[in-house]
Amino acid sequence: MKTSHLLLIMLIMIIYGSSYPVGKLGIDNIPPLLFSALRVGLIFIVFIPFFKFRLPSKNLIKPLILFSLTMGVGTYVSMYYALERLEIIAPIIIGAQLSIPFGIILSSVFLRESITTNRAILILSSFIGIIIIAYDPRIIDDKIATVLIISMAFFYAVSNMLARSLRDVDTSVMNGWHGIISFVPIILLSFYFEGNPSDHLRNIDSITIFSVLHCALVVSAMGHVGMFYLYKFYPVSKVLPFYSLFPIFGILLTIIMFSEILSVYEIIGGIMVIGSSYLIHIENKRER
Repeated sequence: MKTSHLLLIMLIMIIYGSSYPVGKLGIDNIPPLLFSALRVGLIFIVFIPFFKFRLPSKNLIKPLILFSLTMGVGTYVSMYYALERLEIIAPIIIGAQLSIPFGIILSSVFLRESITTNRAILILSSFIGIIIIAYDPRIIDDKIATVLIISMAFFYAVSNMLARSLRDVDTSVMNGWHGIISFVPIILLSFYFEGNPSDHLRNIDSITIFSVLHCALVVSAMGHVGMFYLYKFYPVSKVLPFYSLFPIFGILLTIIMFSEILSVYEIIGGIMVIGSSYLIHIENKRER
């Protein structure tokens, strides 16, 4: 990989890792559904000049809708509810790596892809790791938070599987429609469960504004566009192993921003989850 591309992918992994601690800054001031709606709504606005409401081919409209709902509604809402419930952020960052084993299981069920013995062991190791983290005294009594973390990873895996069928769709078209398709149900849910959004936005502070802008424009727009750019030069199997770095950067940023101390549970469980995910990537790369 060229040095410039290596630096780019490292920057993208830092950006991806930052979405959790920076998201926590905003979610402490506005509710999760509204935060999610603002994120996807801004994505839509940013991409309007580029996609200009162009539609993909008819056979890709349904996968695009499903992708938008699983990513925007499923992944983001689960993530921000988990960030709201927990004072600690590291378990959420580590839990995101479960999307890798979930993706393999889903591919096996829906795409008839075989699961080798090595992959099965690594998948089991990932889930054992998240169970160990769930026994951290700081989260053991909040089973809902654990369910939200696992749900976030599951929906992210589903959205990635759907994204495979959308690889020929222009990036701006995909992100533009993803933004508006996700925004509509989330903002309606926000009205119903959280009340009038204007009541929450009336006294919004600069830190919350920065948090929303960062998650929408830097993480979603710049990060995703950067990854699609790299896929033009390298096969997916060469890029995917780098995804195991974003939890490390995310945890480091969490420690810097919130002085969060990792427990023994998070260290052991994190090594198992992140390590297993990385080895799954390597296994996939070797097979391809």
